[in-house]
Amino acid sequence: MKRGFLLLLIGLAAYVAALFISNKLLSGNIEGGLTRTLISLAPMLPALFICGAIVKSIRGLDELQRKLQFEALALAFAGTALITFSYGFLEGSGFPKLSMFVVWPIMATLWVAGVLVGRVRYG
Repeated sequence: MKRGFLLLLIGLAAYVAALFISNKLLSGNIEGGLTRTLISLAPMLPALFICGAIVKSIRGLDELQRKLQFEALALAFAGTALITFSYGFLEGSGFPKLSMFVVWPIMATLWVAGVLVGRVRYG
């Protein structure tokens, strides 16, 4: 678990660095759609590393912890779908449009809530 946490921290540090660098570069006068697109997506490379670190950490858990994480992720997935689809219909009735950046915090919050519920349940 400690190794997985270290990999996660390395990935997060790389993500923050890539985000900072890409924002700096994009604030300049970079011409060309492809170049701007690639610079905009640069922080996603460390994000892929973070994804791998999370999967590796979950694979290292015992059976009960994996079950707990699976149920938490199922809650996060289904809950995020319900919330975002509901809000999509509300946007059709005049609610303000939200950025896609709102989706991940919703999913993360529901994942944490699912883990907490699971810990109480399997306590």
